[in-house]
Amino acid sequence: MEEIRFHGRGGQGAVVASNILGDAAFREGKFVQSFPFFGVERRGAPVTAFLRIDDKKINIRSQVYNPDYAVVMDPTLLRYFDILEDIKDSGIILINTQKNKEGLKFKVNKKAKLYTINATDIALGFNLGSKTAPIVNTSMLGAFIKIAKIVTLDSLLESIQENINVKKTENINAAKKAYENIEI
Repeated sequence: MEEIRFHGRGGQGAVVASNILGDAAFREGKFVQSFPFFGVERRGAPVTAFLRIDDKKINIRSQVYNPDYAVVMDPTLLRYFDILEDIKDSGIILINTQKNKEGLKFKVNKKAKLYTINATDIALGFNLGSKTAPIVNTSMLGAFIKIAKIVTLDSLLESIQENINVKKTENINAAKKAYENIEI
């Protein structure tokens, strides 16, 4: 079973990202479980979304406490929450930041692999959100699936096409650009 935890702020699309990726996995015949955790429900407040993907039925009904993957849509969350503490040693972390991984001021005390992408610039390049509130979910997903190889790009793009109601082309192009630009 693959367990993924998305960390973002309200309005960035963490919950939608979890649902889109779950839908893409379902399209490929996998069992999925996707659900959010909200604190204060308002734009800008921290949001966590959870996703499980497996080849067999999923019986667990709890939050994801030790994820295989962590997708961090807003790097400022790392200042306030220790969201990477419990990732598995073999895990993968993807952070939306302008810095490369060497430029980050924190260290992951595990063997987890760390990747960065400037999903904000990609999203803004396709007019997804505003400079103060970019919507980075599809950009992050494009980068994530290239790293994690959980679903194909075609399945992800089909899911975006079907599940995003506005700026479909822009969201698809943002996912493709992130997929092409993430350094592995």
